[in-house]
Amino acid sequence: MRTLLDLPEADLKQLNELGRARKTSRTQLIRLAVTGFLTQNRPGVEDSFGFMEGPRRRWRGVPGPDARRVERERLSSPERIGSQ
Repeated sequence: MRTLLDLPEADLKQLNELGRARKTSRTQLIRLAVTGFLTQNRPGVEDSFGFMEGPRRRWRGVPGPDARRVERERLSSPERIGSQ
């Protein structure tokens, strides 16, 4: 498919220089840029449902492994077992 787009003169100049350096066309550089942009911005499961958060992508409302370990140790402690 063909597309017409307006680019600032500075961007066009940089594309020309990069094309010469890489021995490829401006068209190919623009295709690569669009593909890269779409790949990096592809919606995933976390974007679709909103159940992940933060850089570590922890589940909301579900404690991490450290919190589960602490709770398991608390529940299995001798003081806790003796008081039941």
